[in-house]
Amino acid sequence: MKLPQEVYDIAEAIKSMTIRGAGKIARSTAEALKITAQKSTATRVEEFVDELTLAAKILYETRPTAVSLPNALRYIMIRCYSDYEKGASLEEIRNDVIKAADEFIRNSLEAVNKIAEFGSMRIENGDVVMTHCHSSTAIAVLKRAWDEGKRFTVISTETRPRFQGRITASILASYGIPVKMIVDSAARFFMQDVDKVIVGADAVAANGAVVNKIGTSMIALAAHEARVNFFVAAETCKFSPESMLGGLITIEFRDPTEVVDQAFLKENPGIEVLNPAFDVTPAAYIDIIFTEKGAIPPQAAILILREEYGWFTKAPLPDFLRGVRSVPLSHIS
Repeated sequence: MKLPQEVYDIAEAIKSMTIRGAGKIARSTAEALKITAQKSTATRVEEFVDELTLAAKILYETRPTAVSLPNALRYIMIRCYSDYEKGASLEEIRNDVIKAADEFIRNSLEAVNKIAEFGSMRIENGDVVMTHCHSSTAIAVLKRAWDEGKRFTVISTETRPRFQGRITASILASYGIPVKMIVDSAARFFMQDVDKVIVGADAVAANGAVVNKIGTSMIALAAHEARVNFFVAAETCKFSPESMLGGLITIEFRDPTEVVDQAFLKENPGIEVLNPAFDVTPAAYIDIIFTEKGAIPPQAAILILREEYGWFTKAPLPDFLRGVRSVPLSHIS
């Protein structure tokens, strides 16, 4: 079964981190399913559903930690399977899939604007704000605050090993916001100068724990120690429904050559280089999560999940979109 080339291109771009950021990953996922539906040459309903399921599976396997990705798939595929169970025609299912994809993309973009509105209320004149990695949602908060006339300085970690923080620093500086960039390991050293920390999220668990770029939890710990407010900006599509059932969020380990070159590995065969892409910040170190529903304490994450994904256990979905993805992360608390 051959899918449109654009679907494979999007999947590869997500896997290789050419497309990065949980929100953008989710929107690109929705766009890939939309393209599949639009370009399908299927003449039977079963064939069309199989094509869409294959596209969903290919996309699902690209980035295991980005919860927004399977949530985007679920948002669209539940319409597909529900229509199929009701005996809808091929064109009815196709139109509903395209409509659902458009809705998801529109809702995602609107969510970022609402989060920026809520988050900017917490930024004040004279603040020094630390951020980590590249979050379009956290950036939107800072841009909104700047547009409101507030003047502040941002400290951006460069975020090794792929240096996404340099992207953040460049975007903010081009917007006119004063930026100081630091190496990740200097975050605690500069925390004494910081008033607030704001980061994005790749996943939010039912207990309020946040999965984000590796190094986030150390910054949160330093902020907690220094009594600095630690904020997270996250759309509700990043909340993990699997975590309501006790499932833990998979932490992606990436290629060691992102950290050291191949020559080092060959010269030192006895060294195992570990490269986790994310870590887990406990709810106890988080003051507020800004969502499009409002500013909530992390302990209220379960309420968001019940409201948004109460259908999860009963939804007509394939096994790979229902499975609880778990790894031994006993430190999630």
